[in-house]
Amino acid sequence: MSLTERIILVSNRGPVQYGRENGERTTNRGAGGLVTALSGLSSQLQDGVWVCAAMSDEDVVVARESPEGLCPPELGHDDLRVRLVALDPAAQDDFYTVIANPLLWFIQHHLYDLKTGPNITRREIEAFESGYAAVNRRFAEVVVEEVNKAGGDATVMLHDYHFYLLPAEVRRQCPDVVLHHFVHIPWPDPDAWRVLPPPMRDALFRGLLGNDVIGFHTEGYARNFLLGCQELLHLPVDLSAMEVVIDGRVVRARWYPISIDPEAFEAMAESPEVLDQERELAARRRDHLLLRVDRTDPSKNIVRGFMAYDLLLQDHPELAERITFLALLQPSRQDVPEYAAYVERIQTIVDDVNRKHGTGDWHPIELHLKDDLDLAVAAYKQFDVLMVNAMFDGMNLVAKESILVNRRDGVLALSENTGAHEELGAFAVTLHPFDIQQQADAIHEALTMPVEERRGRRDACVKVVQQNDVAKWLQMQLADISRAAAE
Repeated sequence: MSLTERIILVSNRGPVQYGRENGERTTNRGAGGLVTALSGLSSQLQDGVWVCAAMSDEDVVVARESPEGLCPPELGHDDLRVRLVALDPAAQDDFYTVIANPLLWFIQHHLYDLKTGPNITRREIEAFESGYAAVNRRFAEVVVEEVNKAGGDATVMLHDYHFYLLPAEVRRQCPDVVLHHFVHIPWPDPDAWRVLPPPMRDALFRGLLGNDVIGFHTEGYARNFLLGCQELLHLPVDLSAMEVVIDGRVVRARWYPISIDPEAFEAMAESPEVLDQERELAARRRDHLLLRVDRTDPSKNIVRGFMAYDLLLQDHPELAERITFLALLQPSRQDVPEYAAYVERIQTIVDDVNRKHGTGDWHPIELHLKDDLDLAVAAYKQFDVLMVNAMFDGMNLVAKESILVNRRDGVLALSENTGAHEELGAFAVTLHPFDIQQQADAIHEALTMPVEERRGRRDACVKVVQQNDVAKWLQMQLADISRAAAE
């Protein structure tokens, strides 16, 4: 397969989002790490189409005005057609706020306390069919249309947990098309899926098995998927070849650690806006800057991170007034009760730590609850230690972005349960995300590490990020797609 063939890219969020301001249509680049990662692929597409959901009211207007899609000049790719799919609002709500988030997200990040949740009722069963399945069927219709436009000569690249049912439906209607699916979040062991009724979990697995290749961030996630096929569906699995057979077809499970575009990110780090923020940050910093940059998702383990910092200050009073924990947190999914409650817990513990340890002119934790990319990148350049203590995380691109542009021989303090730990863990200080004392001790180790060791670790991390960039991530997938097409 060559890149000149039509590639149909499918994701929930797209590369562009429309709005209204003073009566005029506005255009913004799509938000989220997935969109950032896929932009590298979109720049290589010739005669490609990106199929995505109409997220805003103005997106819906654009979808109706341009049902075949349009090529937004703001993206800078003249050949990239974006096709927005307008959805029934009730179906979209069931799809996203009942099933995709929180149900699938919580299962795949081990977020449920099984004593209390999930509780599968008629509401969830109906939302699965009228929301999740309905939206997947609607997207399948659009993908099939695009495949037929290409005379069947197309490769479909699907992304993430929103579309587990879609591949099987496209396969049913277009049996010869090449389908590739990348899952951007963790894939848990088979037992984690047993919280779902068998018809629901079987549909999710069988839907995903409509693909030729299924990609994950790590080998462990890929193996968990195959073990689920074996234990839950009783399908023949070859763990040495990392393959499963269904309906006479071979489906390959592969792993491709996602990354960033180092050159583009370095350029952003030197932009005037970032430099202004960096000067301000440097002017008011103390001896040590501990940093975290996250969404306020419970899986990010933010509260335990602050608990560990509290212990650090108790155990090492010599750090008083010499350290600041800068927490740049973007509120996430505040329409989901668990997420809104988590933000309240974050604010409560920040107040407690600041009241307990702070002085008249020193706040141990400086909390920002907003999305400010320029400030985040400026802080990347200035941190002494970056804390990533996620309970479970597919990859965590913050770890890669931050260490690349850091200018102070910063140290990564990285959870062993992030995908990034497979690549960078040997050069980071490892955090065990449920062991609060260990996290406190590890942060102290990172803060007091000799300069030469810090520099050596950072240089090693930078080399990994530069060598395993987003282009390599894409090339690995395209090579496996080519092999699947040939066979």
